[in-house]
Amino acid sequence: MPKGSPERTAARKEEIISACEKLYQTMSFKDITLKEIGGETSFSRPTIYNYFQTKEEIFLALYEREYDRWNGELTDILRNNETLTKEQIAKKIATSIANREELLKLLSMNNYDMEANSRPELLTSFKVAYGESIKNVCRILMKFCPEKSAQEIRGFIYVFFPFMFGIYPYTAVTDKQRNAMKQANVDYVYQSIFEITNNCLLKIL
Repeated sequence: MPKGSPERTAARKEEIISACEKLYQTMSFKDITLKEIGGETSFSRPTIYNYFQTKEEIFLALYEREYDRWNGELTDILRNNETLTKEQIAKKIATSIANREELLKLLSMNNYDMEANSRPELLTSFKVAYGESIKNVCRILMKFCPEKSAQEIRGFIYVFFPFMFGIYPYTAVTDKQRNAMKQANVDYVYQSIFEITNNCLLKIL
């Protein structure tokens, strides 16, 4: 880790993560390189190695930031409501998911390779943010659905969180994919992130 103030270190890491995020809006994971990311920062590419050793570590940090942002929205649901019906819970969580399309896109990637190519301390940091999301959803259920047992809440988590991995591929569909479905005579109704998430939540709540 380079010498410098914690503020400077944090600012540079954020700049690298934001550069990766910018590229990811128009490029695929496999096409993004450390050279490309370096080209979007205000410092030289070798400087990146002072903060991240692999492309996967940068993506993992982006992933962590997205979970942190989602945690902020989940915390707002907890703090800003005294009571919620199941329909309101579904709507609010589905809305928070719809606001996190970048998170859903990352979830649809090969997480195994990303985690395998990151240092343990960075993987742990990511898992803290991920784990906080699970805890926040549990807190929402415990507060607004007091009739649910611990086993029922655990069952909800093990349905909903794996479900999230498949939201993006079902909602971010290219013209090529639509045409292929049409040519294959697949009668499929396309839904928005909110619609598909809200429907799932209503069924499992």
